[in-house]
Amino acid sequence: MNISDWIVRHATFVPDKPAIRFDGRDISYRAFAQAISDIAAVLHHKLGIERGDRVCYLGFNHPDQLALLFACARIGAILSPLNWRLEAGELRHLCDKLRPSAFFAQPEFLETAREACTGRELGNVVLGKSAGNWAGLETLVDDTASPMPDNAGYDDPALICWTSGTTGEPKGAVLTQNALFYNALNSQHMHDMRADDVLLNTLPMFHVGGLNVYTLPALHRGATVMFDAMFDVDATFDAIAAGAVTLLVLVPTQIVAMRESKRWRTCDFSPLRTVTTGSTLIPDSVVAAIHEKGTPIIQVYGSTETAPLASYLMAGDSAGHASSAGKPALHAQVRIAGDDGDDATDGVVGEVLVRGPNVMREYWEAPEATAAALRDGWFATGDIGHFDADGFLHIDDRKKDMIITGGENVFPAELENLLAGVDDIREAAVVGEPDDYWGERVVAVIVPAQADGLSEGDVQALFKGRIARYKIPRRVVFADALPRNAMGKVVKEEVRALVAAAPAENSPGGRP
Repeated sequence: MNISDWIVRHATFVPDKPAIRFDGRDISYRAFAQAISDIAAVLHHKLGIERGDRVCYLGFNHPDQLALLFACARIGAILSPLNWRLEAGELRHLCDKLRPSAFFAQPEFLETAREACTGRELGNVVLGKSAGNWAGLETLVDDTASPMPDNAGYDDPALICWTSGTTGEPKGAVLTQNALFYNALNSQHMHDMRADDVLLNTLPMFHVGGLNVYTLPALHRGATVMFDAMFDVDATFDAIAAGAVTLLVLVPTQIVAMRESKRWRTCDFSPLRTVTTGSTLIPDSVVAAIHEKGTPIIQVYGSTETAPLASYLMAGDSAGHASSAGKPALHAQVRIAGDDGDDATDGVVGEVLVRGPNVMREYWEAPEATAAALRDGWFATGDIGHFDADGFLHIDDRKKDMIITGGENVFPAELENLLAGVDDIREAAVVGEPDDYWGERVVAVIVPAQADGLSEGDVQALFKGRIARYKIPRRVVFADALPRNAMGKVVKEEVRALVAAAPAENSPGGRP
């Protein structure tokens, strides 16, 4: 068996039930199963795709992307969805690593896809009708004769998703069908997911967040998953207002965008059982905003390499442990490693390690990076965290983002959380910069809510009496926006570059 059997089985049990709701139309489980069969036949019979071959997809969220994933799984091929925000040169670099045998693209990205594939002989397919030397998927399906039999199993790699790049060169995390299966079970447990649920996914499906927090778990459960080509504030409000959605996923930047809409106050969230969030450290103000709507907010902790669910906060714990990342997932282990590698005691910070069937097999053709990340079966996340006395996991910061100033550790997330609750600040990031005396000094990068509303002294005054003096930013840099990746995470390397390029004449001197 393989994961495409999920859809085949549901097509026999509930053939007319909507599997996917997209762009105002429903796709039943029977129709979705047929689409998977058609695309699998195209892959094998028309494009010569075999077990282990890589297939790329470039485009917005689309039902054909999901059908392509399941079709690849049936053959034993590996789908790598690509970030449509990347430039052609960046995509060509990923293609050089992957050496794909086929490339699927939406018409909107055809020119970029052509540039990315320059110099390669591979099966080029555009969704819809043919365009130049790119064959149209519609035509290929119409011409396809015999179906493709199942040729793969749960041990086969199914997906290569690329790390966000916030820590440098993107790496391709290889996830097996088994990892997707166990992640689906984790998600269903986390959400108390039911077959009659309608889940609204707002995240891009070139990332595990969009694919695996809701979408694949919902399809395994036999529920209905809704999504749009890309996130839209008004479309999300419309879906909530219609009353059909029971589970909703939003990353913090999306919640902030919705709060800024005039529809926020009047939108009734009562049909929602939960709102799920994650992808970055969650400011207290974001948690409070959802709770004020009367809906539990539950947090996911994980990464591309963990498919992504490593720990989560369930609805019943939402109010009492809102600042935590919950407890280890049903099918995962989490431990905190101290500096000596041994388990840290409750309350003591250390690196977060994850083990379980949901963890990636390897980084694609990167043995050194794989060896550094997978230690004795544990995935080293690079995050710093701790367990409290009740067994709830708290993520304190990224290990590489921790600032050491005068021998003292400063977690930027602590300062960023304080700044997130200030009305005059739209967004903020805290980083360290080199200092001849202290080793590093703390710098706050601020995006004001209004162009001329804040001074450096105003920002520094926000911390006085609330945190130790050595943590207070020694410099404040004002910016129009923070650099973020597709999942809404602030790219700290780009923030550091912004700080390095900013004039330093306003920097205060002296000892913290």
